[in-house]
Amino acid sequence: MSAQKKSVLVLGARSDIARAIAAEFARKGYNIMLAGRDTGWLDRDASDMSLRFQIETTVHKFDALDLDGHEAFFDALPTVPSIVVCAVGLLGDQEADVQDPAAVRRIIDTNFTGPAHALEVAARRLAATEDDTAIVGIGSVAGDRGRAKNYLYGAAKAGFGEYLSGMRQKYVQSRLHVMTVKPGFVATAMTEGMDLPGPLTSTPEKFAKNVVRALDKRRMVYYDLRWRVLMGVITHLPERIFVRTKF
Repeated sequence: MSAQKKSVLVLGARSDIARAIAAEFARKGYNIMLAGRDTGWLDRDASDMSLRFQIETTVHKFDALDLDGHEAFFDALPTVPSIVVCAVGLLGDQEADVQDPAAVRRIIDTNFTGPAHALEVAARRLAATEDDTAIVGIGSVAGDRGRAKNYLYGAAKAGFGEYLSGMRQKYVQSRLHVMTVKPGFVATAMTEGMDLPGPLTSTPEKFAKNVVRALDKRRMVYYDLRWRVLMGVITHLPERIFVRTKF
């Protein structure tokens, strides 16, 4: 996909992963639209990318949980983007969240309901153009199997992954390509304070390069080989054995 006159919309653009992906596309010459709740932070990121990469950047207010506002949000964009990247997500605190109904709803809606609906709205617009377009949804390896440490987050990400799979089949005959991204450990603000294993941990910048490279190759799912192997083992363990492990 040529970057000439192409634009990338990043939803949930404040996260470290989202910022790195936006910068990688900007480096390749794409114009960038940053969308999120905190437009103050996004203004600074947009100015930085515009100066560094000599591309056009715009900032847009976006709330993934405002489902009723998604249509109006996309209608108000200056142009239909060529690529939409959804990096909306919330890890939360498993032990505390499961005891709070509002927190349960927030985790599920932030990781599944909101992103799924936003991408549904986006897909209709992208598929209606005559150009090659793409949707990139960022899920998680946590959605591959429920684990005691993060089953609420993992269940929501699993739902999002299946949603993207169905959307991919729906649009397979069109010029809209849908790619699912399954990050493992990435050293970000969200994982700060966690004891991350070095050999399985990536940086946002390296991860972003791999995501963009995978999209260029029209991959349907980007899944780091190290994590593909590890999660392949974990998902194939019989349940009676898995429940006694400390994964």
